[in-house]
Amino acid sequence: MNKKLGYGIALGIAVAAPFYGYPVFLMKLLCFALFACAFNLLIGFTGLLSFGHAAFFGGAGYMAGYALKELHWPFELGLLAGVVGAALIGLVMGALAIRRQGIYFSMITLALAQLVYFGALRAPFTGGEDGLQSVPRGTLLGVADLSNDLALYYVVLATFVLGFALIVRTVHSPFGQVLKAIKENEPRAISLGYDVDKYKLMAFVLSAALAGLAGATKTVVLGFETLTDVHWAMSGLVILMTLVGGMGTLAGPILGSMLIIMLENKLGDIGTYLGKSTGIEWFNTLGEAVSMVTGLIFVACVLLFRKGIVGEVVDRMGRRRPA
Repeated sequence: MNKKLGYGIALGIAVAAPFYGYPVFLMKLLCFALFACAFNLLIGFTGLLSFGHAAFFGGAGYMAGYALKELHWPFELGLLAGVVGAALIGLVMGALAIRRQGIYFSMITLALAQLVYFGALRAPFTGGEDGLQSVPRGTLLGVADLSNDLALYYVVLATFVLGFALIVRTVHSPFGQVLKAIKENEPRAISLGYDVDKYKLMAFVLSAALAGLAGATKTVVLGFETLTDVHWAMSGLVILMTLVGGMGTLAGPILGSMLIIMLENKLGDIGTYLGKSTGIEWFNTLGEAVSMVTGLIFVACVLLFRKGIVGEVVDRMGRRRPA
């Protein structure tokens, strides 16, 4: 009951948010939150550390952008093209990577993701280093004009809610329980008769498809797609979001992604304000030290919040609850 109340409060805040904040920035937060939740489905509930999720996030963005700009597909089909494309990339990468375990699995996903990066760099329709520019937003069902930021915000919010609901349903389903069993004790799951590789591949493809949905939506929101989203650093960023928020929790990746993205976008403004308030000139250059600040946050979380912010809070609340 408490979880439902918490989700209801969070949804109410999200509905009212565009009237108090910049809608485009809020939509960007939602896209990265869905991306982190999709990654958490793989690492937090299946125990597979992928270093290649940028391939799904950015690859779907390119596919959706090309479908919308060059093929003139409607908004719905553009998103679908990105999701299906990411799922297909995930199917190929997963089929090759799940044959190995541990760090070998991670390195294979990184290597395959780099192939996608170089493909995006060289392909004629991606724009190379300039990226895919001027992607149109289109209309929803041919009725709602998505060039209006407020209208698009609620479409993005609905997309996030549906994606998050799918993740929650998956985690609490029999399929999700098998994934948890694989994470906790894979040999035991094999001894019980489960086809572990099949379950891993299904989780990998589902995670890739949801990451693709986040990437395709982000391309529509910002109107462009660049190599940044398919670079290996993006895979590292989503790992950081998940670990800071709380791996293996449902709300942790949302909090972690919002914290990291807000730091990247607002740290310069915070530094300018502190510089004017205190007279210390060093604060004015704080915006240039985003990587250092996020690194310090990561170190602090590793030392003080081993299970992430949300994970640590849930753990301590569980300890205080009477038996």
